[in-house]
Amino acid sequence: MILEKLSLAKTQQFDPIFLDYLAGKPELTSFYHRPPQLASFSEQIAEKQLSSEQRAILVEVLQQQYQSLNVPAAVSENIQRLADGKTFTVTTGHQLNIFTGPLYFIYKIVTVINACRALKEAHPDYTFVPVYWMASEDHDFEEISYFNLFGKTYTWETDQRGAVGRFHLNGLGDVLDKLPEKAPIFEEAYREQETLADAVRYYVNALFGEQGLVVLDADDAQLKSSFITVMKDDLLNHTAKQKVEETSAKLEELDYKTQVFPREINLFYLREASRERIVREEEKFQALNTDYTFSEEELLQELREHPERFSPNVILRPLYQEVILPNLAYVGGPSELSYWLQLKPVFDHYEVAFPILMPRNFALVINKTNAKKLHKVGVSVEDLFLDAQSLVKKFVEDNASASILLKEEKAALAQVFEKIKEKVRAVDGSLEGFIGSEANQSFKSLSNIEKRLKKAEEQNQATSVKQLEGLKEKLFPAGVLQERKENFLNFYLNNYNFIDELLAVFSPFDFQFHILSEGEDR
Repeated sequence: MILEKLSLAKTQQFDPIFLDYLAGKPELTSFYHRPPQLASFSEQIAEKQLSSEQRAILVEVLQQQYQSLNVPAAVSENIQRLADGKTFTVTTGHQLNIFTGPLYFIYKIVTVINACRALKEAHPDYTFVPVYWMASEDHDFEEISYFNLFGKTYTWETDQRGAVGRFHLNGLGDVLDKLPEKAPIFEEAYREQETLADAVRYYVNALFGEQGLVVLDADDAQLKSSFITVMKDDLLNHTAKQKVEETSAKLEELDYKTQVFPREINLFYLREASRERIVREEEKFQALNTDYTFSEEELLQELREHPERFSPNVILRPLYQEVILPNLAYVGGPSELSYWLQLKPVFDHYEVAFPILMPRNFALVINKTNAKKLHKVGVSVEDLFLDAQSLVKKFVEDNASASILLKEEKAALAQVFEKIKEKVRAVDGSLEGFIGSEANQSFKSLSNIEKRLKKAEEQNQATSVKQLEGLKEKLFPAGVLQERKENFLNFYLNNYNFIDELLAVFSPFDFQFHILSEGEDR
């Protein structure tokens, strides 16, 4: 692959808060702990503590979760190493999208693997384990139920409800049968595993196990036992709501949009077929849309005896992650890192080290066919990130046989009318308004001529414009970034070395947009 890079700001695809965070703007420094630089990790390592008891629980849970898999040596060794106080993790999290979902899921994992490699090189006395945190407790099935392959959308139909990680795989075989090509890893995952969490662990292990990636499902009673104190405080005292609202107000004062909104209670009640918000109604606690009600005493007893039935929402999940992992950094997309900036006071209150927030790698992959088309139309990579209308306009102007813009003519006309106004003022100042009106009409006429020229030039270049529009749609399907729409099978089925090539070219601490072109250097 041929690698080019473009600054994230030039892509015009990212919110100001994300770009300002990466730029280290002073206004934002109080909202995070340490900047996403390799040099920050020495202090982060010294600060991050996880008890030997908690490490032992983590290792035991992971060994149980992996017991039915063919575990690569790199994964088995990394799980064992997590018991050692000199081992730390770098984590990314994502929903359990079928067939991995959008391409950027792969980019997230590649980023954490490469970050651990870079950290090992910088700190050879320590071990760094890449972790994928499965969002197995998420209940938004609609978001994970489909994926796009070769221009077609495939959807999993099921009436199951509750935490998606617990879903049985009924119906996914129908999706497999409709695919234009066999995908053996997913055939095995969806036909042989029992639940969606099992299937995701299976195929992520198959794709990344040789790199030592550890997959964690935190929907576990032992792990949640470590979080009981925080969950009790949230149920009774609502500390997180207060802290996050205060931080959100400060961000909004700086004209930044906030991503998440805390509730009085930031926990769901989780049962086999439901995950519903817990609310307090006078003296009772209620799991919405269910018959589950509790007095305060009953709810606290339920928490002690069944912590697995309590599921953190987006406000508390990051804290839960940092309580149970020896984690140094979290790798996420722009929206994720933006909402993490709302959470630091929650971590401070519970005296949990706030992780370094690292953006995942971003990329546009251009296959040989599209690389040739791009070379033929002569458009720069930067121009590709323009919206379709602006891209065509710039292309037509840049490739016009003669200038189709009448800037000089408009400037000359303005000078003519200014001289006329000077003469009018000397003879009869009341005519100045009339002259202004005539000037406006003349400028309007010039603009109409300019539009006609542009249209004529577009017709002259119709073939090239059509090719450009087709290329834009291929690389930015439906007008969005390729990585947010396409599935990695679009590339993997034609190139089984695709992931290895990403691992080779992505740089985890180089926060630029990666453009990867197949074929000869153009």
